Amino acid sequence: MVAYILDWLSLAVRWLHLLAAIAWIGSSLKYVWIDNNLRKPPQWKADKGIKGDVWVIHGGGIYEFQKYNVAPEKMPDVLHWVKWESYTTWLSGFLLISVVYYSQASSYLMVSDGIISSPWMAVAAGLGFLASIVGLYEILIRTPLVKSGPLFACAMALLLLVASYIAFHLFAPRAAALHMGAAIGSIMSGNVFFGIVPAQKAFLKAIENGQPPPQARAEFAKLRSTHNNYFTLPVIMLMISNHYPVVYSHAWGWLLVVAIGVISAYARHYFNLRNQGKSKPHILVVVAIAAVLLITLARVTSSTVALSDAANTVTDEQMMAVVSSHCSSCHAVVPTQPGFVAPPAGIVLANAEQVRAVSDRIMTVAVQSQYMPLGNMTGMTLEERQTLGAWLQRQ
Repeated sequence: MVAYILDWLSLAVRWLHLLAAIAWIGSSLKYVWIDNNLRKPPQWKADKGIKGDVWVIHGGGIYEFQKYNVAPEKMPDVLHWVKWESYTTWLSGFLLISVVYYSQASSYLMVSDGIISSPWMAVAAGLGFLASIVGLYEILIRTPLVKSGPLFACAMALLLLVASYIAFHLFAPRAAALHMGAAIGSIMSGNVFFGIVPAQKAFLKAIENGQPPPQARAEFAKLRSTHNNYFTLPVIMLMISNHYPVVYSHAWGWLLVVAIGVISAYARHYFNLRNQGKSKPHILVVVAIAAVLLITLARVTSSTVALSDAANTVTDEQMMAVVSSHCSSCHAVVPTQPGFVAPPAGIVLANAEQVRAVSDRIMTVAVQSQYMPLGNMTGMTLEERQTLGAWLQRQ
């Protein structure tokens, strides 16, 4: 009954998290796009304090966006705040990681031979990891490094690389990749909570009191917003990474997730520059080459299990003995593994025919990457993986 309720709760929270993230990231991308596309306004607008404007046709109508140097002569009666999308995304994301990973730490968060020996320690490590990354970012953004975009980007890449290495040695690979995504998402939401919204409140208070707005604080808030823009593509990749063991289950998974993040952030840089009227297509060439090299390197360096030369000697009975011991408790019509009310991905492995139908997938996640069973909770040995792989070889 508990597993059944957790499944529905996970679905509801994941749905909310996805909707909130679409609203937040879409809003973030939109406003950065507007900022980058602002053009010098006509003089009559400049006389009213308008810094720039951009015109858009959408939904059967023409829209005008304009940005003031400070504020309009008369403040509007209704001023919309773009913040609840961020808060809802973070809160629903934290609830989701709690429902899926923290409430089922022994199944999803821990590895059987890892350095963390109990579920409560794993949960504490997860919470500490997220808080530490946000704290280190908040320290880093207050250093002189922030004055140089390239230097700060390098510092962030190094921080995330170290964080990823730690995460992949603390948690199960899939949980490690998700925690990297959660850490970056927490940084982004922290930018809104700790920097952007307080700066906006100070801005409005100064206007209400007839004082010059704190320009330095407003520019710092804009910098945080720009950082969020570059984090957008990496965080999306990390949040869907749980579907791709080819990344997180690699022996160098901790390096792959950061490398993909850096490449995607650099691709984002191209579009930001283009929206400012600066075309640098060589960035996309570099991105494409780097992506191909990374994929090739990941393939060449992937860890593999040496398969038996006597593949034809492995019988269906031997193979099913391995599957029954290590796979069928989850991949059954009615799973017996606690925490599961339905077979993962709808895959049932009750007989040889069903195993043959998904043999390529099993070869990837159970034999080559050794990701399954989750956290190797059943203690699947290398010899058993070789037996299973030898049988799959001839299918």
